[in-house]
Amino acid sequence: MSTPDFELERALLARGYARIAGVDEVGRGPLAGPVVASAVVLNPDRIPTGLNDSKKLTAKHRAALEIELRDCADVMIAEASVAEIDEHNILRASHLAMERAVAALNPAPDYLLIDGNLIPRGLQIPSQAVVKGDARSVSIAAASILAKNWRDRLMVDLAQQHPGYGWEANAGYPTKQHREALRNLGVTPHHRRSFKPVHNILYQE
Repeated sequence: MSTPDFELERALLARGYARIAGVDEVGRGPLAGPVVASAVVLNPDRIPTGLNDSKKLTAKHRAALEIELRDCADVMIAEASVAEIDEHNILRASHLAMERAVAALNPAPDYLLIDGNLIPRGLQIPSQAVVKGDARSVSIAAASILAKNWRDRLMVDLAQQHPGYGWEANAGYPTKQHREALRNLGVTPHHRRSFKPVHNILYQE
């Protein structure tokens, strides 16, 4: 199984780019909570070991890597709200979160490596879409770790305000417990009304 490396970044550095940001989002699939994106510019001389797709790491490992990344890299995190997800759609909202994370980096990056197959239309910086990027680029992997940690913590906080849905464990994804709680407890302000399981409960006869 391949692990991400610094090859894409190294090739761009050789072409004269100096600040290359990896960009990733997390939270497109959940029924509740915002979508979160992160943009990370790694220091080529201080790349934390063990960077990988956030889904392949334990929570403890992700937390340790976050401490290291915040110490040695430029990192930014941004969200798009549930209201924005419902107003636009989840893809556009995830792109808005990415655009905000990139815009918050200071100094600005001069090249972006973006996880997925699309480049958000609001980005004016030279960019490359990288399919399965968090398994290929350590910069994108770093962004995936930070975005996931941020969103998981957020959902734990929301779970305390709205107990019963299991958000502290499922992060808002449509697990059996979450779907049953939706039927039994109803829809919270943090649920995405444009998502079918939520929409169906709101508008059932």
